[in-house]
Amino acid sequence: MRSTKILLKIALVTVLTTTFSCKKYLNENLNKGAVSEEVQWESENNADIFLNGVYGQLAPMHNTPDYLDSFTDDNDGGNYWRSYPWRQGTNDASFNGGSPQGDGQGAPPGQTNGSYAVWSNAYQRIRRCNQFMEQVTANKKGVFSAAWSAKRIDEARFLRAYWYAMLWQHVGGLPIITKTLNNQDGSEIYYARSTFEETLNFIVSEMDAIIANNKLVVKYSAGNADAGRATLGAALMIKGWVQLYAASPLFNSGAYVLADPNNFVHFATASPARWATAAATFKKFMDTYTQYSLFNKMSEFWWVNNEYNSEVVWDRQQVSGAGGQIQNNVDQYGGPVYILGVYHTWGNYNPTQELVDTYRMANGKRITDPTSGYDPQKPYVGREKRFYDFIVYDGASYKQDWMPTTDIIYTRIDKVNPSKNEIDFGSTDVTNTGYYFRKKLNNLAPEGGNQSGQNYVYYRYAEVLLGYAEAQNESVATPDASVYAAVNAIRTRPGTDLPALVVGTLDQDQMRQEIRDQRRIEFAFEAKRFYDIMRWKIAKTVLNAELHGMKITNTVPADNSGVWKYEYVDLGTNAQPHVFSDKMYMNPVPQSVIDANPKLKTQQNPGY
Repeated sequence: MRSTKILLKIALVTVLTTTFSCKKYLNENLNKGAVSEEVQWESENNADIFLNGVYGQLAPMHNTPDYLDSFTDDNDGGNYWRSYPWRQGTNDASFNGGSPQGDGQGAPPGQTNGSYAVWSNAYQRIRRCNQFMEQVTANKKGVFSAAWSAKRIDEARFLRAYWYAMLWQHVGGLPIITKTLNNQDGSEIYYARSTFEETLNFIVSEMDAIIANNKLVVKYSAGNADAGRATLGAALMIKGWVQLYAASPLFNSGAYVLADPNNFVHFATASPARWATAAATFKKFMDTYTQYSLFNKMSEFWWVNNEYNSEVVWDRQQVSGAGGQIQNNVDQYGGPVYILGVYHTWGNYNPTQELVDTYRMANGKRITDPTSGYDPQKPYVGREKRFYDFIVYDGASYKQDWMPTTDIIYTRIDKVNPSKNEIDFGSTDVTNTGYYFRKKLNNLAPEGGNQSGQNYVYYRYAEVLLGYAEAQNESVATPDASVYAAVNAIRTRPGTDLPALVVGTLDQDQMRQEIRDQRRIEFAFEAKRFYDIMRWKIAKTVLNAELHGMKITNTVPADNSGVWKYEYVDLGTNAQPHVFSDKMYMNPVPQSVIDANPKLKTQQNPGY
């Protein structure tokens, strides 16, 4: 509910064990007070528990009503926690600890959903990775085999690079620390920031080394006892992603949106070749790691029974009913508030009209195309399958396996037959926009019970394809056949079934927009849109524009004898619109961090 804080629990495991099930081992958390430093490193099993605890600190980014999509133009779920003041332009180095996306939800330190964007959390985890690698390398008791050591060190190296990459996306250049710092007087623990490019190069070099070592598997399958650990596929995916991110207009234009003389948040010089570099990485993935492919039925992609399917590149394990960040809480926030007349969810995922309008017609055309067949007074007729799979609209059928019968969800304003899900523009939990979102919900258990165990998927193969298409399109003057092939793989996937684009029919600008639209549709509510609108340098445009919902009323409301009228309604009439300024493209370095480190005194990000 919109006024309720979440109390999260940490599962503490105090007994050392040598056997881990494939569904819980990465969530094992050790009560460190119960194990001495000596015992911690006296066997591979004990050391595994330490590393499993590091895996357990991976953030399931959807375990919050204040999901990252609330910081975009795709969601209007209410006046929530940190996204609401950020949307009003309130953002500085001290407010909310300088971490606007660091939603704490009342959880203990290090266990929060938003901690992926929090400086202190990132460096705590980086330190644990450094500690693990040092202890295993030292192998003081001679108990670690060469094969085990090589694999586990690369896993820790991967996790360290991943946390650097996540913080780098939000802050830019970072202090690169690759050893455990214990100096008592502090003279050796103060590190200055590296540049944006130097930090990128470090992340890429770490992933390159892991791939070259070839000690990790390419992909895990369901049921494998190590499923959820780092893989070569995940390493190459993240390498490609950070290269794509860095090649994008915000960072690769030769000049940042504000003065950045130290190059902390952009490259000193622009280089179109960076697009080609990213394209080559994604092409290597497509050609080399053939264990990955698109899943054929996206409506069932997130079902527990389909975990580690062919499309999953890397995920975070979650367990139903385990509590805190170990369980999947998305069912508390997504989907309709009322199902079969019973209150179930907080209704936090409310797609905006802008997102809804991006979905194509079944014939593959945009609704703005006069030949598409779109009727503004029948806006939900003839749309593409992904729309029906994931958008809950007025009059939508809603059926999950746990439900005894199908419900029809009405969001219209109906004075004769009022619906509990009627659009309310923010006064209660029900939809602000006239829509709900149903992606990632548990089909087996009622929404609202925190009974979900679906893993949180960070990357999937569709992102490899669209990453390649984008980078390659920017590398060539005219989109070549390989760009069309990658985009068409998404469009024509079974269960999506849009017509293929005909090679040669789009110029570079048109293909760029097609790719951007496909990313928005394909990855809606997967914490991708935020990074896209930032790197494309369009956030100032789309976040300062008025967002809309759908208001549906009858022309004769007393008895519904008239016609149902569909009207776009400004969401800003009921909630303040976004106020986005140039400095908000990147987060500040938290003031507390600057105060503690004299080398950062003059290294704040532009505008803060």
